Amino acid sequence: MEVQVLGSVFLTFENKQYALASKRVSTVLTLLALSPREVVPSDQLVDELWGDRQMSNARNALQANVVRLRKYLESITGTKGGELIRTVGSGYLLDVPPEAVDAHRFLKLAEDGAELVHRDPAEAIVRLEQALALWRGPALMDACEGLRCRIGATHLEERRITVYEDLTAAKLAVEAHRVSVSELRQLAAEHSERERLSELLMLALYRDGRQAEALEVFHGARRRLANDLGLEPGRALHRIYQAILTQDEVLGEPRQALAYTAPTS
Repeated sequence: MEVQVLGSVFLTFENKQYALASKRVSTVLTLLALSPREVVPSDQLVDELWGDRQMSNARNALQANVVRLRKYLESITGTKGGELIRTVGSGYLLDVPPEAVDAHRFLKLAEDGAELVHRDPAEAIVRLEQALALWRGPALMDACEGLRCRIGATHLEERRITVYEDLTAAKLAVEAHRVSVSELRQLAAEHSERERLSELLMLALYRDGRQAEALEVFHGARRRLANDLGLEPGRALHRIYQAILTQDEVLGEPRQALAYTAPTS
């Protein structure tokens, strides 16, 4: 059995997909899947499902949703629901390996790819494209909008952008023609606080013979940072700006040019 949370939440078993009809049941599964084989306290699940609403029977209501989830999992897999969703102390545990959850596979591929960007950019591209291919829409989109789901979704979405940055850096090292300048420009505008996107866009434009446009990206990023955050561009953005101004030959050497990408925060 696999749990998919990078988009709508559903289960996969023997190449068949199964949706969850109840949003609360989906939320319980999602929270457990974010920490497979780790106990999630009942209090956290109750808080996620009902927030500040006062409920005298919250524990019973949670237990009812867990029972529904167990029955559903058993109907799909043939394995007893209590073996998949285990009661441990005052909480519950999803007893599946981390790789059975797409979010954890994504994070592992993202980590492996990031480590390869400078050493083996061609292999990094393979890993990072595999990571992004796991996404089908906004993370955790079928779960309730409780605090923990929001935090989990935000973390995954931010990591998704970082993977895109790493992938772009790797492509610029070995196959710059595959970089979509229009897509990179749009993301840089949408995430003005992430200077690395602007750095990568400047480098991609410069490699494409569009020096004036590359310099304008710097000025645009500078204006947005000042207006939105009251900040000046960081050192890395200034360095690549100066390198483009002087047409530094290092920009023509892909592996060395990668030094101008900001480190992942």
